[in-house]
Amino acid sequence: MSSAFPSAGPRALTARDYKTLALSALGGTLEFYDFVIYVFFATVIGALFFPAEMPDWLRQLQTFGIFAAGYLARPVGGIVIAHFGDLLGRKRMFSLSIFLMAVPTLVIGLLPTYAAIGVAAPLLLLLMRVLQGAAIGGEMPGAWVFIGEHVPAQRYGLGVGTLTAGITGGILLGSLVAVAINTHYVPAEVSDFAWRIPFILGGVFGLVSVYLRRFLHETPVFQELAQRRNVAAELPLKTIVRDHRGPVFFVALLTWVLSAAIVVVVLYTPTYLQKVHHIPAAIALEANALATLTLTLGCVIVGWACDRFGTRPTMLVGWAGLFITAYLFYTGLPGTTASLFWHYGLVGLFVGTIATVPIAGVRAFPAPVRFSGLSFAYNMSYAIFGGLTPVILTLWLQRDLMAPAHYVGALALLGFVLAWLPLAARGHAMRPATMRA
Repeated sequence: MSSAFPSAGPRALTARDYKTLALSALGGTLEFYDFVIYVFFATVIGALFFPAEMPDWLRQLQTFGIFAAGYLARPVGGIVIAHFGDLLGRKRMFSLSIFLMAVPTLVIGLLPTYAAIGVAAPLLLLLMRVLQGAAIGGEMPGAWVFIGEHVPAQRYGLGVGTLTAGITGGILLGSLVAVAINTHYVPAEVSDFAWRIPFILGGVFGLVSVYLRRFLHETPVFQELAQRRNVAAELPLKTIVRDHRGPVFFVALLTWVLSAAIVVVVLYTPTYLQKVHHIPAAIALEANALATLTLTLGCVIVGWACDRFGTRPTMLVGWAGLFITAYLFYTGLPGTTASLFWHYGLVGLFVGTIATVPIAGVRAFPAPVRFSGLSFAYNMSYAIFGGLTPVILTLWLQRDLMAPAHYVGALALLGFVLAWLPLAARGHAMRPATMRA
């Protein structure tokens, strides 16, 4: 009987594989850029979308509260999009998620401010952030499943790692665009109109990416599931909670490790450098851009290493390396400009070990409920731990200035322990056993 799934034997990446990977990574970059660009202009947005007489601390609290709403919406969006991804196909939901991100981003760039429409301005901003959160909740697990089910088995790690690099590249792109806007325009121009440019560009490019994803093909795994009528027979989430609690906890704990690495090292540390160690903002942001670049490269290297040496050895080396370099970086502060860049870039490289999370996570669930399982575990964990991490660090810093190092170090040790579990070393087969006969 013919099969829609590629030959089980080794094969090289084809032109179609490269096109799929390129379009998926590009979409991931643009979608994550759309999600994080808000934080780079939070101060300006707070001044424009809340009353001028409001105390500055309250304005910033509400501005970041709206940003956090995007995280809280991730589980809902992820569960809904993944549900239909397991029932109707990966490709449809993969394209829908980026559309749901592009449109709200474009709308934010066009929104009237508080001076024009009053309280409706922050409420519309909140609505757009919720839609963005729902979209990113479906995009990342969907992208990982889509690529994991497309690439040949012996290139599985490289494929998922490269896609993860594309997603983290969205943070770098957002940082570079923010630097460019603030360099080219004076503060008055940024507040007047220039802050809108990154959102409008993100929305337009996102819609272009929606069009380009029309040329992607459904994954071979889902095609075969559909042919054999082996798609989820009941609500996929119900199956996940009843039959796959072990993989859910495994992926959730790995996601906690991932969230610590990203939120602390990449997103939180620039502010920490400025406020705790009094490092000038320009130098802190440039060092952060370097760390984000090495993170992006690290994801590709980690993906290659998983194919070459196995997922478990790569996790053990990667998480141990993150533990060591995190302490090297934070204990060496403030140091010199050269040491700051060197140590930050090095720890960023080992943050690339986060690529092992989707590499192990996609394989943790059977094909009929894979999208839902990964999305539920990943998004629930990220919403909880990603949201709590800044709060934990803020309180912890009142007692210990090394709090970021201890937090990242503790979670790196957790990742090291999780690497010894059987799910970390699960083989490359992406089809259920009944389909491999």
